[in-house]
Amino acid sequence: MTSASELPLAGLRVAEFSHMVMGPAVGVILGDLGAEVIKIEPTGGDATRRLKGSGAGYFPMFNRNKQSICLNLKSPQGLAIASDLATKADIVIENFRPGAMEKLGLGYPDLSAINPALIYCSAKGFLAGPYDHRTALDEVAQMMGGLAYMTGPPGQPLRAGASVIDITGGMFGVIGILAALEERRRTGKGQHVNCSLFETTAFMVGQHMAQRAVTGQAPNPMPVRISAWAIYDIFETADDEQVFLGVVSDSQWVVLCEAFGLTELGADPLLALNNNRVEARPTILPQVRAALKTFTKAALLEKLDNLGLPFAPIARPQDLFDDPHLLADGGLVEVSLADGHKTMLPALPLRMQQGRFEVRTDVPSAGEHSDAVLQGLGFGADEIAAMRTSGVVG
Repeated sequence: MTSASELPLAGLRVAEFSHMVMGPAVGVILGDLGAEVIKIEPTGGDATRRLKGSGAGYFPMFNRNKQSICLNLKSPQGLAIASDLATKADIVIENFRPGAMEKLGLGYPDLSAINPALIYCSAKGFLAGPYDHRTALDEVAQMMGGLAYMTGPPGQPLRAGASVIDITGGMFGVIGILAALEERRRTGKGQHVNCSLFETTAFMVGQHMAQRAVTGQAPNPMPVRISAWAIYDIFETADDEQVFLGVVSDSQWVVLCEAFGLTELGADPLLALNNNRVEARPTILPQVRAALKTFTKAALLEKLDNLGLPFAPIARPQDLFDDPHLLADGGLVEVSLADGHKTMLPALPLRMQQGRFEVRTDVPSAGEHSDAVLQGLGFGADEIAAMRTSGVVG
């Protein structure tokens, strides 16, 4: 990528009050795009840093390209510094429980009264309505929004295998922020942007709601759904591996039959159209499975690639560290973990004219940039030392 000053959001300052995934996801996207993101953490550091198990990857994934300052918001001076950072920012991000920022005097009404151009993004569980007082999590939203029902087998609701609602909700937050920036360019005024987990989930399952409206029948969970296509399945290979194959057009059906010797199926005029093939799946699928089973995984992948059919090996997250496609074009970027070790993690999934987006600031340690941020606010070394001694700054 080009120099930091040439990045799309260069010159914008963001004050981030956030933890876990949704708020930090908003911040990391803005940071990757070139904004200066200052993460305000408690004096002990964001508790997300210390999560174990499935939460152990949250912090290193969503906090690159940020500066960290640790402040005691229970102290008047720490709170005043946080307010100063927020009112001097272009954008504020927060994802704490409803009312928390307002109690501190860091809500949108207080800050916008000082800086009317401020764009303030609140990432919550719910938008306005009967549920807006509730505390929500990604899994809560997936359960009540119908996504878990659609993901698991009947009677076994199952959350998706990543924080898809946190991340997608954060993406909608960024969309709202970018729209507000464009509106501010025209009017000079900022605004309060709200994004949420529950409404994001509803948007994601909207296709299934539309299916119900169109067909008059409730959609079945994905494991037992009636597929839109006759061939849209995982197939076993000769070496007991698995490959996904989708045949989503009539022309692809012809290619499949010709390439794998499925002469009778290809010659049957009743199977020339997809909807007829869907009805004939019980007859078609065993024959396709038998044909593909004669190939090893490597041979099948090569053949499908040459044919131009939609296919995929069944990968695990850890397999992506060595994925040649991700490695070829900056799809993985290097960051440091808390123990000092380096690892490669996914870059922002965008390419613009200048190239891919890189890490300019490594994942910060707690309070790593406290002194520099405070100096930028006009505090001298002695004042900073005194604040550190008194516990205002961590």
